[in-house]
Amino acid sequence: MSYEIKQDGKFKYIEEGQGEPLMLLHGLFGALSNFMDLIEHFKKTHTVIVPILPLLELDLLHTSVGGLQKFVHKFIEHRNYNQIHLMGNSLGGHVALVHILKHPERIKTLTLTGSSGLFENGMGDTYPKRGDKEYIRKKTELTFFDPKMATEDLVNEVFEITNNRLKVIKIISLAKSAIRNNLGEELREIKQPVCLIWGNNDSITPPFVAKEFNRLIPNSELHFIDKCGHAPMMEVPGEFNMILSAFLAKQHSPAATN
Repeated sequence: MSYEIKQDGKFKYIEEGQGEPLMLLHGLFGALSNFMDLIEHFKKTHTVIVPILPLLELDLLHTSVGGLQKFVHKFIEHRNYNQIHLMGNSLGGHVALVHILKHPERIKTLTLTGSSGLFENGMGDTYPKRGDKEYIRKKTELTFFDPKMATEDLVNEVFEITNNRLKVIKIISLAKSAIRNNLGEELREIKQPVCLIWGNNDSITPPFVAKEFNRLIPNSELHFIDKCGHAPMMEVPGEFNMILSAFLAKQHSPAATN
């Protein structure tokens, strides 16, 4: 399934369906394919929006969680979205958290899956020599509970990025920015309902990270999915969509206005 990539000014994005906006923010090696099952499921009930984050297009000074958050804020303002259900995976979750803390006014709910912002295992202390495809394959496989999810296409996509010197510098810059930008106690300020959907076998942001998010964010609920790694919306889309659907449906119920 492929979707039209729209352009409005400097912003590129996918927008499918009708209803309240459901905005999806991808991670550091995230591709639009990560969200295909979500888009298909939720475009029946929501306007599903996937902005293409300029992970490797920003100048080095702004290649950071803060720089990406500013981009998302400008995109939301430019498109004038309101009552947004914001969802982020991995680095995208971190960007969503910084955004809701700085600009809560247009956000109705937040969903995090495998989000950084408290703790994450990165690519490791050293970066591979360019051209080491096996290293990239193994690291890509670590994203999932089932290593077969790391298809040749996915490995090639990551390999292409890491084989470019400037892109590698920017990836390291973003990864370091995520580690520095630890949110901790700030998370208590989030007022919106928050849904945490986590893989029980996530080795990048392990289950204890989800429990800490749950402890710190006042109005949050936590769901674990077994036999699932760092990208539940890709690895177990059926279960992920069921949890998210139930969470979003609650926001329409009379209890949500209390």
